[in-house]
Amino acid sequence: MNKTTASITSAKKPISLNDLCFDNRFVRELPGDPETENFCRQVEGAYYSFVKPAVTVNPSLVAYSSSVASLFDLSDDSGKSEQFVRVFSGNELLPSMQPFSMCYGGHQFGNWAGQLGDGRAINLGEVINQHGERWYLQLKGAGITPYSRNADGLAVLRSSVREFLCSEAMHYLGVPTTRALSLTLTGDTVVRDMFYDGNAKPELGAVVCRVAPSFTRFGNFQLPASRGDIDLVKKLVDYTITTDFSDSFPGIVEPTKDNILQWYQEVSERTLEMVLHWMRVGFVHGVMNTDNMSILGLTIDYGPYGWLENYDPTWTPNTTDASNRRYRFEHQPQIAHWNLLQLANTILPLVDDENSDEGRKVLEATLNQFAENYQARHLVMQLEKLGLKPLAEEQAILEEKQSDAVLIKDLLTLLQSVETDMTLFYRCLAEVDVMSSRGLTSGSYESILADIYYQPDQITEEYSLQLHQWLERYAKRCESEGLTNIERKQIMNAINPLYVLRNYLSQTAIDKAENGDFSGVEELMEVLKTPYTEQEGKSHLAEKRPEWARHRAGCSMLSCSS
Repeated sequence: MNKTTASITSAKKPISLNDLCFDNRFVRELPGDPETENFCRQVEGAYYSFVKPAVTVNPSLVAYSSSVASLFDLSDDSGKSEQFVRVFSGNELLPSMQPFSMCYGGHQFGNWAGQLGDGRAINLGEVINQHGERWYLQLKGAGITPYSRNADGLAVLRSSVREFLCSEAMHYLGVPTTRALSLTLTGDTVVRDMFYDGNAKPELGAVVCRVAPSFTRFGNFQLPASRGDIDLVKKLVDYTITTDFSDSFPGIVEPTKDNILQWYQEVSERTLEMVLHWMRVGFVHGVMNTDNMSILGLTIDYGPYGWLENYDPTWTPNTTDASNRRYRFEHQPQIAHWNLLQLANTILPLVDDENSDEGRKVLEATLNQFAENYQARHLVMQLEKLGLKPLAEEQAILEEKQSDAVLIKDLLTLLQSVETDMTLFYRCLAEVDVMSSRGLTSGSYESILADIYYQPDQITEEYSLQLHQWLERYAKRCESEGLTNIERKQIMNAINPLYVLRNYLSQTAIDKAENGDFSGVEELMEVLKTPYTEQEGKSHLAEKRPEWARHRAGCSMLSCSS
């Protein structure tokens, strides 16, 4: 995490809300909107507008993450106080807070959308903890902003539960992500048309407090570039390098063209790492617009997301994307690449030179490297999911490399040919004895894999034969690793989660919460903290999607409605 010039203590001491140290460097160093009235408008020449959260009727706490609070040293007592509820529902501002909403644009579903901005997000400020780390505290659903585009800037409980739980679930899965500090009910109702079909109804209003080292997106740079304001782009690039990437560029005050190119390479690498983790755990973001791409390579903006249940690489959780499936699971690496291309086009004027095209060449090379690295590292990741290591360089002759790639390709084809739960497949495969001939005799592994299929009647003799042949090839490959079954299982279970935030589990918790019972949220929050370890009495949270949830609203695909 990036350091600031704030003093660094040798040990963290829990502090109260009133003792939080706000730095607010973003609004101090970057140009802001001179208009102070809060109404929807186009904002030019600025990266933010000051705006205050809306006061609500009767706020109450639904959920709270003490581990997130500890990131900025907040004591547990403060996290359980009435003041905490007021502050993180938007009903009280601490003296040093300077709340603001960011101005940015973006490509939505491949089309330039112009100005977007924080339509329902308000940053309370930047806290510097006792280790000199910077953390933004941001309320989502706290009221109208200049970027609300004639909407109300509010959020409802169902989407807020999903955002809160997923932010934390992804962190414990080891996926780069923004975090969630708290979830509060506002006491107000919010009218929403969940599927945009004319059936609007009042729902419970809620606010999530999101936490991240930075909420800067690709779209923050794109908007001024689209308006020809390259000087404004340069100001944010310089700020981002010296503030959010200070660990990578220590002592840099005025970034050079080479620094900017190096920075872009790091953004590309972080984005690649994030998407690889998505593919590892079966996560589908659903809305990979450029305004939803974090400059730090963090998963951001949990809207219509989902996990693959039956392995269908063409699946998207987003009803808005149902026809074109632009943001389907298998397309996420290509979309990340396309989004990086848009960022490269944005910063090109900063690294271009009348006498040389070296800057352009470096950007192009970085994009090409992204594609090459993804293919290589995706294969490594898939092998790791099977408990296998990439072959050593001296062993990796052409035929062996191809055999690993074919082994993975054939497996993924098998997973598609019969409706197979991706998460459970890898966990069950770890239980199969592949190190002895007895382990692969007919019937010995079928009972282990029996519960991973959604439509068992799809299993044919041809499929069973192909599965058996694949297992024999897999067993031979495992033999070359020299691992026991126990060792292989440990390796596989450390990378393949048992518990993921399936949509139907979220919806079940939401159903309870909307009736005042938050036990479902609490249970999921606790179990998802250790997603790779089997937990006693929690087998009901590690089951494949029940048939009743196949097409139920909130359990399969979701809309962008909050």
